[in-house]
Amino acid sequence: MSEPASHTQTAPIPYVLVAPNGARRGSVDHAELPVGLEQIVATARNCFRAGADGLHLHVRDDRGQHTLDAGRYLETLAELRRVVPDMDVQITTEAAGVFDVAAQLECLRKVRPEWASISVREVARAPELVSTLYGLCEDQGTRVQHILYDREDAALLADWQGRGIVRTEQTDRLLVLGRYSLGQKSAPEDLDQFPQDPSRWMVCAFGQQEHACLLTAAKRGGDVRVGFENSLTDKDGNTWSDNAASVAALVAALKGAQE
Repeated sequence: MSEPASHTQTAPIPYVLVAPNGARRGSVDHAELPVGLEQIVATARNCFRAGADGLHLHVRDDRGQHTLDAGRYLETLAELRRVVPDMDVQITTEAAGVFDVAAQLECLRKVRPEWASISVREVARAPELVSTLYGLCEDQGTRVQHILYDREDAALLADWQGRGIVRTEQTDRLLVLGRYSLGQKSAPEDLDQFPQDPSRWMVCAFGQQEHACLLTAAKRGGDVRVGFENSLTDKDGNTWSDNAASVAALVAALKGAQE
């Protein structure tokens, strides 16, 4: 798997992770938001062609609802490896108000993914399982990206790292801008709330300023996550035709910023 946030001479732009669906939106929100297996794989292929390096994967059940079902994950991961073998895939362990920490841990144990996102705030609901969860990821070689919503989440992660609960190499972070702002509308200055840290980091953002936030993060040395999980529109409020269109526009802007 390629390394997020590896800013080398061979990587002219930051690492781009696409989050095409999320846990809550569906086709009623946008006809091209992928829900089923075939839609997810087709979207991954199109976004990879548009310049995305990796996919943040959510899977759905037969009713189109968010699930952590290991069988669904394994089926989708196998098809993604077949169709887009060079694209990294990160699974989510998002609870979405449905799953407890034990279910998140069981998902990781059964799927054994190469890469997973874990919300510090969510797993803190069961402090007795936190060390077990991070230890499992270390033992099975699952790369961890910690999801942080605010400064308090960052402080909690730092505490766990200091106490050895989070393992030494588990340092990657996703900074979520504006998750609890009015109307979930992010702004570039939201990035300033997070303490500076030398670890690899990535940003996602909500609303019309999504790309502006991501460009700001890139200028500061961060990587970027883009897609319909966070925003369906451009800076003028126009709806993107699909996830690949948003990815392509962001990649073009990132390349332009490098010139």
